[in-house]
Amino acid sequence: MARYNVNNYAVEALLASIKSKEIAIPEMQRPFVWDASKVRDLLDSLYKGFPVGYIIVWQNPKVKLKYGTTAAGKKVLIDGQQRITALTAAIVGQEVLDDHYKWKTIKIAFNPIDETFEVANSANQRSSKWISDISEVFKTTFDSFNFVNQFCQKNEITDQASKINDIINRLKAIQNNSLGVITLADDLDIDSVTDIFIRINSKGVVLSQADFVMSKISSNTEYGGNITRKTIDYFCHLLESPADLKDIQTNDKEFASLPDFSAIRWAAEKVSPIYKTSYTDILRVAFTYKFKRGKLSDLVSMLSGRDFETREFKIEIEEDSFRKLHEAVLQTVNKTNYERFLMIVESAGIVRGSLIRSQNVLNFAYALYLALHERKVDSSIIEKIVRRWLVLSILTGRYSGSPESTFDYDIKRFFSSDDPMAYLKLTEAGDLSDAYWKVNLVQRLDTSVTSSPYFNMFLIAQVKAHDKGFLSEQISVESMLENRGDIHHLFPKNYLTKNDLPKGQYNQVANYVYLQQEINIKISDAAPREYMATVIEQCKTGKPIYGGITDLDKLKENLQQNCIPEGFEFMDINNYTEFLAKRRELMAEKIREYYEAL
Repeated sequence: MARYNVNNYAVEALLASIKSKEIAIPEMQRPFVWDASKVRDLLDSLYKGFPVGYIIVWQNPKVKLKYGTTAAGKKVLIDGQQRITALTAAIVGQEVLDDHYKWKTIKIAFNPIDETFEVANSANQRSSKWISDISEVFKTTFDSFNFVNQFCQKNEITDQASKINDIINRLKAIQNNSLGVITLADDLDIDSVTDIFIRINSKGVVLSQADFVMSKISSNTEYGGNITRKTIDYFCHLLESPADLKDIQTNDKEFASLPDFSAIRWAAEKVSPIYKTSYTDILRVAFTYKFKRGKLSDLVSMLSGRDFETREFKIEIEEDSFRKLHEAVLQTVNKTNYERFLMIVESAGIVRGSLIRSQNVLNFAYALYLALHERKVDSSIIEKIVRRWLVLSILTGRYSGSPESTFDYDIKRFFSSDDPMAYLKLTEAGDLSDAYWKVNLVQRLDTSVTSSPYFNMFLIAQVKAHDKGFLSEQISVESMLENRGDIHHLFPKNYLTKNDLPKGQYNQVANYVYLQQEINIKISDAAPREYMATVIEQCKTGKPIYGGITDLDKLKENLQQNCIPEGFEFMDINNYTEFLAKRRELMAEKIREYYEAL
């Protein structure tokens, strides 16, 4: 059986098929990201008969109805929405939404004398040589004969009326030019569809599984899929661009009147949350927590009505899946849920989004929170499980390889027994043994990458412990992180380079510490034994030079908070390798103490 077939549609027929819903296009109220020059180029290519790429649609499988009959599935557009929108804007004159959800028109002008297209501007709008908006030509009321006569009179053309008439007819014939439509077979799984898409797409664009899901959701109006998609889209957009709230209200009054909009408008008030979600994140969280699955390909199948046992496609499964997904999305974007989850994240010492490199760590933790909450687990137990699982996932790189498979495995294991805490303890026993803390983690701290999740975890542990910055009496590590404080070298960089150490050695994370800039400037390129001698002296005299610490007991506490090895005050270049090894062990031990106290 062919995996796909290719047919040519006239532009006019293609737009008619979309209008009749033979092809279900994701709702047109989506931001149009092409600039006007790309619309112009598309029209120019059609006019000249050049190929303009393919529209790709996926034939939905036949669905078994409740009374035993079957219905053919719709075709869902999965690639080509921008081209379709461009054609409706230029030829039909339909307004489009820009990426700030503001309506705008895109007018393309045409010069019949030299047969050129341009984006409409003040110059060609005033010129008699230009058709200021080609959409006028495609209206049924357009009179070619009168237009050609008037155009020739205005431009004093006496002997080329026939040529101008032919050119206008060629322009109108754009709607008869063909676009290729590739229809993918209904029995293809999502991985095969993805592979075919990548091979066909000349730009090598990768279409994610979340893109397939969003196309499928938004093209469904029977079960409110289009509303679900808007809820996701607008929520994520408001987190990024809160100022667009009024434009969304103005330009989409129908959605703005729904409870779904009331449920998300709070996102416009949230200032720089640690957890900023894209539509992929919302889908992944909602699906994982509600359906207890991790593979978005399964969601595509369920939204098509697939019965995983009989392998049939049933209308009741399709309807139920859309209902459950809508409920799950509303719970995911719910203000109370979102903010309580953020409180748990912050209570673990994670005060900046940059401290977590993996968005999927947050995604699973949020899905876990929602699933436990829905199961009515005690809130104190939820907090403990989510906090520890979040940190465990970071420490072990749990979702860095194949996140979907691991999501699927973990969510099923968490809810395979009556006690979700049991799976956490089982995983801790296997992944966070003594060997991990004393060997594996110490080795992973042997890196010069400052964005290392293990160095970030050390900083998180310092935040949780309310530690002060190195040699700081009052300024905390948390304050430095929140105010973008500076990381500096304990063994100064210039000191190490003068002693011929390579960059990979002097930039080791075990040589880094959060330190006030003014202290760092005073230290300059002195060896630890030099500047620490001054620090010890200031504790005796009470006259601060490096920071405000003037008490030996407070100095000792500060060094312990920053995992500075004993004897650091006597060290120089000869002790650098020994220093790094000892500090890594101390950093690993601090992280362990932090984790076990969560």
